[in-house]
Amino acid sequence: MDTKRNSIQFKVYGRYALFSDPITRPGGEKFSYQVPTYQALKGIVESIYWKPTLIWKIDAVRVMKRIQTESKGIRPIKIHPTKAGAINDLAYYTYLRDVEYQVLAHFEWNENRPELSKDRDENKHHNIAKRCVNQGGRRDIFLGTRECQAYVEPCEFGEGESFYDKYGTLDFGMMFHGFDYPDETGRKELGVRLWQQSMKDGIIEFDMPEDIKHRRIARAFGDKYEFKEFKEGVNFKIELV
Repeated sequence: MDTKRNSIQFKVYGRYALFSDPITRPGGEKFSYQVPTYQALKGIVESIYWKPTLIWKIDAVRVMKRIQTESKGIRPIKIHPTKAGAINDLAYYTYLRDVEYQVLAHFEWNENRPELSKDRDENKHHNIAKRCVNQGGRRDIFLGTRECQAYVEPCEFGEGESFYDKYGTLDFGMMFHGFDYPDETGRKELGVRLWQQSMKDGIIEFDMPEDIKHRRIARAFGDKYEFKEFKEGVNFKIELV
């Protein structure tokens, strides 16, 4: 698979994962997709290294272990207890169990941040990102949700054996792809992307956000919405290599 010159490659693994559809996530029962979403993987990469100067793009993910699920009884805390005094409910969450993925990603400049143009040093950010991968990330890594802690290690995308090598094509149907945030699109709205996701021999090659056709607006913020401004020395620091 072709890699871009500012790509990073790593494996992420953990005991459990929960990649749920955000449309159904607010309900009491949560059920994981069979494979990670573009947005979940982007969140992992941003936990490894992120700056508002750049936007991470996920090129592909490779599923290394057999897809397995496990249901757990969870007692989520109620925000408003009932008159009877109960403070929690019983809900069943269905997780993916014993997961490992290889991820290939690269970054592009956030053109909606002209005030950060002085920080657009590709070599610097690429070197920092690779060091962060080697160190296991800058922030906590989790797989889809906070209780699913994970670990990151460097790897070569495609190395080793996957359970799905020579498995053929698996079609997962229409799935959530990701969010269109105002900071990245320049539009004063939050958008949702959906796409037809499939996996071939354990590898999912993602369409880029700008190529996704199925979109809808989740929330319009209106003309009064203001983008956060970054100022060097005030709320932004240009790091050295």
